[in-house]
Amino acid sequence: MNKIKDWINRLKKGHMLSVIGVFFLIIIILGILLYQKQREAKQVSENTYNMAFYELVDYVSNVETYLAKSVISTTPEQGAETLTNLWREANMAQTYLARLPIESQELENTQKFLNQVSDYSYALSRKNIYDESLSQEDLDNLENLHGYSVELQNTLNQLSEDINNGRISWGELTKKGNVAFAQQVSTVSQDGFSNLEENFHEYSGLIYDGAFSEHLTNEQPKALTGEDVDEEKAKEIASEFIGKDKIKEVSNLGSSENSTIKAYTFSITTKEDENINIAVSQKGGHVIYMNYDREVTSEIISQEQANQAGKDFIAQKGFTNMKETYFLTQNGIMTVNYAYNQDDVVMYPDLIKVKIALDNGEILGIETTGYLNNHTERDLSKVKITKEQAKQTLNKKLNIESEGLAYIPTEWKTEILCYEFKGKVEETEFLVYINAENGREEDILVIKDTPNGVLTM
Repeated sequence: MNKIKDWINRLKKGHMLSVIGVFFLIIIILGILLYQKQREAKQVSENTYNMAFYELVDYVSNVETYLAKSVISTTPEQGAETLTNLWREANMAQTYLARLPIESQELENTQKFLNQVSDYSYALSRKNIYDESLSQEDLDNLENLHGYSVELQNTLNQLSEDINNGRISWGELTKKGNVAFAQQVSTVSQDGFSNLEENFHEYSGLIYDGAFSEHLTNEQPKALTGEDVDEEKAKEIASEFIGKDKIKEVSNLGSSENSTIKAYTFSITTKEDENINIAVSQKGGHVIYMNYDREVTSEIISQEQANQAGKDFIAQKGFTNMKETYFLTQNGIMTVNYAYNQDDVVMYPDLIKVKIALDNGEILGIETTGYLNNHTERDLSKVKITKEQAKQTLNKKLNIESEGLAYIPTEWKTEILCYEFKGKVEETEFLVYINAENGREEDILVIKDTPNGVLTM
């Protein structure tokens, strides 16, 4: 009897060993499959980064070529074509540079250089399109940029050798997170990638009418006046703006240091237990935005009444000579853009946005960023051509409905004094802007009169 029990126990033990053996075999197989998958993913990643790098090398080479051509181009027609090609190639170089697993601060100046090449070439191409020859200063700038592009191209070619020899592992870079890029590659590559930034350490940017112009990027907000205020003073300003009689509690949310306008932010709970967010500038104690997020379930007041409520509100807060421009209605709330008016000239950069509830006309929000950044009294003596001369540029089919002067913002963060002509061609409504100094057609907008409001595109 005991022998039978021993035999059964041995069978059980043998069975368990088999199960354990099968279990470990499955684990080994899964481990092998997972390792293969990881290797495949790593190889795909390496191939992707390699492709991005080689594309970058090609586009930088093209940038150098077109910069060289632009320096010796003698006709506006040829210059426009060369500079347009340069703009395209520099844009593509930026795209592929951004795809590499490199922290942005590691190649900040390289990115800045490509940005400025792109925007400067675009700005100069517009000159050529208007049949203007480039000035000596323009040509000197292009020659300076060409010198940097040669240095960049040489460094990238050196780095290509490291990639070809397997000394750069993009996969390792992605694992290291914020560790400095140059520390993760070979000694040769360290020198190479360090040279990318070293070549540009004295590159301070160009002074020109472009989006990345240093004198524009670093410009201080024009209407941000007054002494600095501390958090407690900002809290008091926020409370007064909302109305102390409406407030139950004010919570400090800290300060924003990285924005164009440094600010203190607060969360306010009303006596009706609704929440309002508000930001007050550290300099001068100006309200930058206020947002009261309550539900609006009905639309009782008219567009005209809401617009007047918005205009009365900003006048009460000290913003005078503001004119409504365009509006949008969504979920029972009308958002109106108000632009500053100086001697009947519309200043579109000086914009304030106001949200009005259509159930009772209550102000639910305001944003003053455009106004604080740009508001100043302008020189209106820049008008060099008459309104009738400006009309000569217009399409003859445009049936003019209104006309006047306006300062308009540009994509370069500058502004231009223009004649603004509003009119129709058949059933489509347009705004056409003609430069008041030289008669150039600066911009055309299509006016869309939608069920939700009047928009421009």
